Amino acid sequence: MITEEHLYAIALRECSLIGDINFQKLIRTFGSAEEAWKKAKKEFSKKDGIGKKTVANIGNEEYLKFAETEIKFCEKNNIRIRLRHLKELPYLLCECEDAPAILYQKGNYDDSLQKISIVGTRNMTSYGKQFIGDFFETSKSSKYISVSGLALGVDKEVHEQSIQFKIPTMAVLAHGFHTLYPSKNKKLSEKILQEGGSLITEFNSSRKPDRENFIQRNRIIAGISPSTIVVETGFGGGSISTASFANDYNREVFALPGKITDPYSQGCNKLIFQNKAAAISTVKDLIDSIGLSHSKEKVAELFPYSETEIQLTDTQKTVYQSIKAHPQVSLDDLAQMISVPSYKILPIILELELLGKLKSFSGRQFMAI
Repeated sequence: MITEEHLYAIALRECSLIGDINFQKLIRTFGSAEEAWKKAKKEFSKKDGIGKKTVANIGNEEYLKFAETEIKFCEKNNIRIRLRHLKELPYLLCECEDAPAILYQKGNYDDSLQKISIVGTRNMTSYGKQFIGDFFETSKSSKYISVSGLALGVDKEVHEQSIQFKIPTMAVLAHGFHTLYPSKNKKLSEKILQEGGSLITEFNSSRKPDRENFIQRNRIIAGISPSTIVVETGFGGGSISTASFANDYNREVFALPGKITDPYSQGCNKLIFQNKAAAISTVKDLIDSIGLSHSKEKVAELFPYSETEIQLTDTQKTVYQSIKAHPQVSLDDLAQMISVPSYKILPIILELELLGKLKSFSGRQFMAI
């Protein structure tokens, strides 16, 4: 339900020097958008980080008229208005210091479901497309919401694959609901809503898809999910900014590595090299890492996981079987058990650890996996 508080919030946010952070300062000081609108110009205080210039436009009747028009537009077009200070935003997004004060929403989403943000270049290659297909095929039995930016390329593929596998999807826009950019994705946006997904934006109906809006949009994609997956991007691509925001918000970032000669893998490779993203080795491992269950059906992966039994040497077998029979056995006890000096056993144990057959504990104790 749209209330007076929504009206004053829109008017307040429209003031020239009231961004999302200053908006929150005003809320903390005055308790509500309505009170801030009525009192801030007379009762501002520098000690609260609010200066005279900041409040100069508050109370302007033109902004209030704009808010009234905006509310009528939202009511006419079935757009919900969500306010951060009323705890109406997705809960993870609310944790971000620079989260939007206002979020406009079409459609629905279940905020209790985990969200996974997946982004990448508009110039997606067959490599990226195959990865996205494998990801959704493998995770189709899981309950989650995919999040992307409704751009061409990777974003479009993410939304389409979500719809195909009946996974709810959320598109974050870089403009108001009076338009749809790119126009080629208008039918896709309608399909997202028809299939139970949602479209969200922090921009009101006066805001066009200006270039700077896309970077601003990317912080929402990063902040709304615990994990962001970068599929393909070049140096300086928009997805790099999404990964940077995710790092700043202490979220997990994963990147799909590729050949150093492939221009749309270079951004991902750099994120991995700079330790700003974990490298994706297999779809199965990725799904495990982000906490989703995966289908038991066998899926051909970009980087196939070998289920072949590892062939051990006779010495490796002896060490492995002894540890398996005596969990958390110490190195000294193991040496005595198999009559082999400990210095000769250590290299064998390292080999078995690298093969994924053993796990080490403190105090030189070992256990078979």
